[in-house]
Amino acid sequence: MGRDGWRGALGGAAARVVLSVAAAAAIGSLVGSFAAAQSARDEQQRLQAVRNEIKAVEQKLARQTTERDDNARALRTVETGIAAAARKLEGLRAELRTAEREQRSLVDRTARASRRLATEREELARQVRAAYVSGREDLLKLLLSQDSPETLGRMLVYYDYFDRARAARIGAIAGEMEDLAGLRAESAAAQRELAGLAAAQAEQVASLEHARDERRALLGKLDAGIGDTSGAIAKLKTEERRLGDLVKQLAEATAGFPVDSTEPFARSRGKLAWPVPGRLGGDYGQPRAGGPVKWNGVLLEAERGTPVRAVYRGRVAFAGWLPGLGLLVIVDHGGGYMSLYGHNETLLKEPGDPVEAGEAVAQVGDSGGQARPGLYFEIRQNGAPVNPHQWITRPASPR
Repeated sequence: MGRDGWRGALGGAAARVVLSVAAAAAIGSLVGSFAAAQSARDEQQRLQAVRNEIKAVEQKLARQTTERDDNARALRTVETGIAAAARKLEGLRAELRTAEREQRSLVDRTARASRRLATEREELARQVRAAYVSGREDLLKLLLSQDSPETLGRMLVYYDYFDRARAARIGAIAGEMEDLAGLRAESAAAQRELAGLAAAQAEQVASLEHARDERRALLGKLDAGIGDTSGAIAKLKTEERRLGDLVKQLAEATAGFPVDSTEPFARSRGKLAWPVPGRLGGDYGQPRAGGPVKWNGVLLEAERGTPVRAVYRGRVAFAGWLPGLGLLVIVDHGGGYMSLYGHNETLLKEPGDPVEAGEAVAQVGDSGGQARPGLYFEIRQNGAPVNPHQWITRPASPR
């Protein structure tokens, strides 16, 4: 084989190698994309499976509550109704704020349009006055009195310019008047919307207050049913046992779905912030109801509606109602750690939702039979409560 033949053969071989490498790269890319898509689908399926398990735990809890305590069931119905009403009221208030901003914008735009219209009218009046002063003599007389063709031409151009400018001003005024009429129509519609939203808000406030009155009456019946201190202690023990059972079941349900985190929760010891700013109404380790039952967490007194923020990133394991704690959110942080947020008025997350540190998961309330608004907060490790003070950067305000 000659030199040219060898060169051709080598060139062909090189081309085949390049094509093979390119094909392998393309296949590898396709395989990687398929694997990533498959991994995402698998994760979604696992998440859905965990959500189904959590749902089953919630349904079981609801059945147990119904079977054990009719009064607790009634309180659950009232307080979940209050939560729904409060959430709807917050939505109406947000819509009202948006509508009010739009109304203020329309008022500003209408005022600017009115000023522009007044300016255009003044300019048109000025032009009309100028035309009247300069055009007091008949144009034909002007034409006959001119000796110079150049002067005549300039005057004709001047009159033509004047006429066109006046026509432009008239057109501008017509356009501004049309815009102003449209803005006034929009403003009237916005006023009607504001009135409707205000009426809906007032109705929702009345509904919320009625539900709260119903709740107060029900709490009176519950307190009368508890009776003496021994009854209160027995109630606290039952509620504590229910919470422990729930945490255990949730840990089993979420075990198959790890929580992604750049740093394990265990390393956040002494670095966390309180979920709400507030004074201590009950502290970890202190006795409750003057008996052997002790606080497993802290009660932070706070204003109703205050955002309750997750202390660390994780995934919501529970968002529902539990006797004694009312509307409760439990966040799974992985590694056997969970944080609990009770007595909320409104829940902002659903089971399975991911949350970041500082993200609002609920709003402070008094659900679960509390006399005044506040947040009950716990941290648990492998189901056992731990002292939350050891995990927070600074102490809470004393009572």
